[in-house]
Amino acid sequence: MTTTLRPTEPLQQNADGTRSRRYQVCVNSRPVGAIHLGTHPVFGDAVARITKLRIDEPDRGRGRGTVAALAAEEVARGWGCRRIETTVPADAAAAFRLATALGYVVRNRGMEKPLGDTPPELPEGSRARPMTEVEFGPWLEKGKEKYAQSWIQRGVSEAEARAKSERDHASLLPDGLATPGMLISVVEHEGTPVGALWLALREDSAFVYDIEAHAAHRGKGHGRTLMLLAEAQTIVEGRRVIGLNVFAGNTPAERLYASLGYETKSYVMYKPLV
Repeated sequence: MTTTLRPTEPLQQNADGTRSRRYQVCVNSRPVGAIHLGTHPVFGDAVARITKLRIDEPDRGRGRGTVAALAAEEVARGWGCRRIETTVPADAAAAFRLATALGYVVRNRGMEKPLGDTPPELPEGSRARPMTEVEFGPWLEKGKEKYAQSWIQRGVSEAEARAKSERDHASLLPDGLATPGMLISVVEHEGTPVGALWLALREDSAFVYDIEAHAAHRGKGHGRTLMLLAEAQTIVEGRRVIGLNVFAGNTPAERLYASLGYETKSYVMYKPLV
């Protein structure tokens, strides 16, 4: 039997600058599922994304999804893409196994935690305050570099990573410390600054963009204090869910978030197209 992709629409040129196309997955011309392939809204035409892959129930477990994903890679190569990505829900075990078998690796995962009504207290000797304008400039430049390096270490070219870092920070913090919905704080312990937190308020939740304990003060529990601050600020601002992303391989952060009750909701996976 031959598994092929049959376009169901012309190649789409989307408002965000991406290209995309929907296909039927066919076996001997018989439709057995669907796939939606596009280019990346951030990394551009060099990166493809599988945003949907579905095989109909009667045809599952027969390798149809594997062949469809491989066919999508060939389409992406024809578009000139050098990398392909997909997002897999944490509860989609079969999809995760398929992606792993095809050579995709986890780049980062999204985690969430539901919160109660009582803000947690910070440990004795620790207090939080807003970041000052004097502190903001060095913090921002360091954050841009750290963010870019996180992508470079996971297969993104240096040019792409640095462009993404500049673009993301400019988009998220157009007015610096005065940007609405952004809380940038410093934690002090016994009067000494030991770390910083960047928390974004969303409509029904909050999101941790960055936490960092200063190098000289790591290993003393200040990362946990920063996360407790994030949860406290979220509750005070009337939200009851907090989320974050963690890059694969950041073992200390993964252990911290797991110990605080955060659960994985999705995996972002990627594969070089060579």
